[in-house]
Amino acid sequence: MNKYLDASAIIDWQQPAVLAKAVELANECDGDEAIAQACFNFVRDEIKHSLDYKRNPVTCSASQVLQHGTGYCYAKSHLLVALLRANSIPAGLCYQRLTIDHSVPPFCLHGLVAVYLKKHAWYRIDPRGNKPGVAAQFCPPQEKLAFPIIIEGEADLPEIWPEPLEIVVEALRQGRDYLDVANNLPDLELIFT
Repeated sequence: MNKYLDASAIIDWQQPAVLAKAVELANECDGDEAIAQACFNFVRDEIKHSLDYKRNPVTCSASQVLQHGTGYCYAKSHLLVALLRANSIPAGLCYQRLTIDHSVPPFCLHGLVAVYLKKHAWYRIDPRGNKPGVAAQFCPPQEKLAFPIIIEGEADLPEIWPEPLEIVVEALRQGRDYLDVANNLPDLELIFT
């Protein structure tokens, strides 16, 4: 489980502002589930989704997301993982492959978080931010993600990654602004055997 508690350049939970926010969110929470819910609610509700709110700059690391109060689903997930790890709760990154407009190709990756809760084991949560038609919730053990898998080619990718996929990091680092990222969302082709 140590790899799901580590700090890194992207999941930079040891950065003072991230660590302070993690401590603040855990204050008066009783147990890992309450802390995880407080961290989830903060990232989902207080950090604005870059495309929904047409916000720049493009952020990637947890500390950037916290500093600027904005991020794509991937970046928001980086912050949530960092806040959880700062509170000694194992967390990793997960992805879905979805259609961009939720009905026909092309496809893109969507970033999620898996948190290890003592009572429930690994539990996936989606901090992307709610809006009409999107209602992600924290209600373990039932998953309430932002987007269901609907059509062929969409998928829940089963891995729990300790670090973000390089294709995701590249998309965020190369994006000139929120619109450029939206026009170049990362995708992985599915291989079935």
